Amino acid sequence: MKRTERSEIMAEDTTQKRVVIIGGHGKIALLAAPKLVAAGWQVTSVVRNPGHISEVEQTGATAELLDVEKASTEEIAQIFAGAEAVVFSAGAGGGNPARTKAVDYEAAVRTMDAAESAGVKRYVMVSYVRSQVDVHTLDQSSSFYPYAEAKHRADQHLRGTSLDYTILGPGKLTLEPASGKILVTDAEAAAATTSQGGNEATETSRENVAEVIAHVLNTGAGHRETVNFFDGTTPIAEAIS
Repeated sequence: MKRTERSEIMAEDTTQKRVVIIGGHGKIALLAAPKLVAAGWQVTSVVRNPGHISEVEQTGATAELLDVEKASTEEIAQIFAGAEAVVFSAGAGGGNPARTKAVDYEAAVRTMDAAESAGVKRYVMVSYVRSQVDVHTLDQSSSFYPYAEAKHRADQHLRGTSLDYTILGPGKLTLEPASGKILVTDAEAAAATTSQGGNEATETSRENVAEVIAHVLNTGAGHRETVNFFDGTTPIAEAIS
């Protein structure tokens, strides 16, 4: 959809809060969008591939075509204008350290700057459970280190902004359906669990991540907090207040 058309729709319906999802074709984003739509949000999902527009719009979201890896802060801010919240759920997918830095750190920072410029206060970052500690413990020659460093630096930058942020740190992502129940942990405990336990103790359903995104946006929970979590036994509304 063209930006002018999106602006016309926004002008017609000012009762809905709008959220912009960066990385709109990602598995978590595709699960989160319909949950947010069902909760009354107007969802704009940003994608860089025109071939993904149809699938994204089947979730009830409006697709916005933009490559955040290359887009300027000003271009991103134009999309954020009038939005209530931003969700960053993009990623380079690993394998290329330069692109990992460009997307997971540099583009992420530009979206934070754009949110502040556009007057958007709420910002939800999808990170990972050990982002606070891996950068200090991993061998820098590890193939995972560029990702760990990029996410760590992005999260640290976000903590230094004026944004009303929530940083979400799920464990090893799975395709299991949402249980609606999680175990909140801290980064050090998560790292210890990961090194000692099997998958069962360290996994997080992508759909549970989507449920958590919807919960923190709908309720304002997790204000300026980092929430690390695995699948667990505590209802999300009780675990994150």
